[in-house]
Amino acid sequence: MMTPTSPHESAGEYVEAAVAHHQASLLRYAARLVGDLDRARDIVQDTFVKFVAQPRAAVAGHEAEWLFTVCRHRAFDVLRKEGRMSRFEEGQAERVRSAEPRPGVELEQHETQSALLALIDTLPANQQEVIRLKFQSGFSYKEISRITALSVSNVGFLIHTAVARLRRDFAALPR
Repeated sequence: MMTPTSPHESAGEYVEAAVAHHQASLLRYAARLVGDLDRARDIVQDTFVKFVAQPRAAVAGHEAEWLFTVCRHRAFDVLRKEGRMSRFEEGQAERVRSAEPRPGVELEQHETQSALLALIDTLPANQQEVIRLKFQSGFSYKEISRITALSVSNVGFLIHTAVARLRRDFAALPR
């Protein structure tokens, strides 16, 4: 969620703040949906073009939710147009990086994170999407419900089922 803006903030400053705050996470999200970083960049660009065209009052206070919803719809439009859905090739998803520098992590934390990401990739697509929206992007169940057009209880069920499977599969990994 963006911080409240000053009424004296120019439209350009408002859009620049939205881009700075949400571009990296939107790019990761779109890349996961379409399986290609270049197409994801185009989708995110289209999303921000639509954002600029919106009256500020129409999106103020829920910019992140609005941006992710529009990004999701645009990604599905692209996939429908191409008539196919493609998944990341082995290791490609881990190369999608945020523009922000990543803090150093200890080797054990890195291995755990890599193992969990690999396990998330084994989940059904709908569970992967809600898990990423919840834990990578920090959305609430209600916000995920609005982004994905699923009921809040369905979002909760998908997250619960995915987390239970991840716990089970992670515990079964050799140490």
